[in-house]
Amino acid sequence: MAKADTNGLASLNRRLQAIPKAVKEAVQPALQKAGGELAGDMKRLAERSRDTGDLIRSIAVTPAGQKTPPYSQPGGEQVVPENAVMVTAGNTSVRYAHLVEYGTTKAEAQPFFWPAVRLNRKKLTGRIKRAVSKAVKNAR
Repeated sequence: MAKADTNGLASLNRRLQAIPKAVKEAVQPALQKAGGELAGDMKRLAERSRDTGDLIRSIAVTPAGQKTPPYSQPGGEQVVPENAVMVTAGNTSVRYAHLVEYGTTKAEAQPFFWPAVRLNRKKLTGRIKRAVSKAVKNAR
């Protein structure tokens, strides 16, 4: 089983490496726009949990090759892979985004992150797929 998984990963990596640089660059605007829309919806949904506004201001879109803010959710600080953007909530000053999202024994959950992802998934995925298709057609 492990051998098959390794071959599948190697095949995927070869296919990704074969994507022309022009196609990758042409998709970046769609990725950035999708990330911006997702972050905007997260900020709107986080309004009901507003106390100081720090959580809302901590929602960030990080482009490929950059590091996400330390202590951001989900996943903490990490480098965003090529052909991606990451939308995160939290930073060194706001380490409680997950507590707002999921709640605690003393505070009710006020989800903002995953509801925004679920609301936007189909629309943003479609936009990115259309941008990839268009870039591939133009690269031929």
